[in-house]
Amino acid sequence: MSFGFPELAAIRLGFGLSPRMSPPADVRTVLAGPAGAGPDAGAMTTERASDLARLFNEGRRARRDKLPEPPETQEAARQLGILPVEDLRRRVIRALDDPIGFGERLVQFWSDHFTIRAVNKVHNGLAMAFVDEAIRPHVNGRFEDMFFAADTHPMMLIYLDQISSRGPNSPFAKKRPERNFGLNENLAREALELHSLGVDADYDQHDVRELAKLLTGLSFSHNQGFAYRPLWAEPGSETVLGQSYGGRRRGGLDDIRAVFRDISRRPETALHLSRKLAVHFVSDQPSEDLVGSMAAVWRDSGGDLAQVYRVLVSHPDLATELRRKVRQPFDFCVAGLRALGMRGEQIARLDLPVFRRIAWGPVEAMGQPWGRPKGPDGWPEEADAWIASQTLAARINWSLRIPRLLLDELPDPRDMLVSAFGGTQSAELTWAVPKAESAAEGVALILASGDFSRR
Repeated sequence: MSFGFPELAAIRLGFGLSPRMSPPADVRTVLAGPAGAGPDAGAMTTERASDLARLFNEGRRARRDKLPEPPETQEAARQLGILPVEDLRRRVIRALDDPIGFGERLVQFWSDHFTIRAVNKVHNGLAMAFVDEAIRPHVNGRFEDMFFAADTHPMMLIYLDQISSRGPNSPFAKKRPERNFGLNENLAREALELHSLGVDADYDQHDVRELAKLLTGLSFSHNQGFAYRPLWAEPGSETVLGQSYGGRRRGGLDDIRAVFRDISRRPETALHLSRKLAVHFVSDQPSEDLVGSMAAVWRDSGGDLAQVYRVLVSHPDLATELRRKVRQPFDFCVAGLRALGMRGEQIARLDLPVFRRIAWGPVEAMGQPWGRPKGPDGWPEEADAWIASQTLAARINWSLRIPRLLLDELPDPRDMLVSAFGGTQSAELTWAVPKAESAAEGVALILASGDFSRR
């Protein structure tokens, strides 16, 4: 069977084919997708997240003091408790209903690149706001704007302990010598090592420390909000990668924006992030031609992501490297739901316990607990990280159970083979599916196949 760009684009750049949607016709159609990945009407905001957090803390204080807990604080605690599950539901719905899929895949990629984690329940809302405020508005813009928005967002400041950092010579620290206030270098290190230049780039501990000094002053609390506090900032200028920022009169956020802009436009950043995009979308070992072409456009355009995506989407490796990537658990579940013909409105109507059974529990069993990456480097890309005996068993179990849970009548496996793969399936799967003894067995063969787990 033959296939072309539309099928490749849906499988490799989106969340798979659906019997209810036509695949993207051409490169131009795919590149139009990210424009629709911005925040929607239900987007979480830092303000709303802080409202919930303040109410939650009020209820916690009441319980601590053995006082009656107000109903509104109990409701805030309930909402914060289910927010991660509802966040996953919202992401599944958007991925299902995105006719192209590329925009939502990019949201997934960049949210993982700028990894955060709400380690306490009180910050669950803020973790959602991070994606809606720092990632979605910039997914199709310039990297420097996303870099600044992500690394100065309240959730990132909390996750990497930037809110505890004080300039050692700042007025705030000097007035409190007994408190031993000092620098926290976490954000500065990850900004250079993970978020931009890469671990092998030509920078050293001096650059990390100088950037950490420049970042002093960033603050956030749920009661007072986000602010730049000059009294917390290290006075004087800092030199990062040979460039001086600040001086006698510190520019505060302007200096921080300037250093992120300059780092974003460095060739090391262009190469590191072009390779990371190529690894995520094309192959664990992408060709130097693909990576080099993307990096060249990054340098020439000043990190215009839309232009970088064009190289990725139109490169011949998209076809030659088919099935070189294993779908991560979230991608697998969404692709499975799309292949079954599910729509977002059907997912939205599910009771919470049912949704937990079809998505929340399975992605954890497959090795990717939602919103809980192990470290600031996010989820792994290599195939071996996702295909092990236990996690493979979870994929097979999902393929056997979930279709019958969701659908009263399963699709004819012979029709589903065509609609789910568009001619890209292996000869072995083409032979096996029509021989299934029941619709349930045939559907499970498709979803549990190696062909379906890879894109």
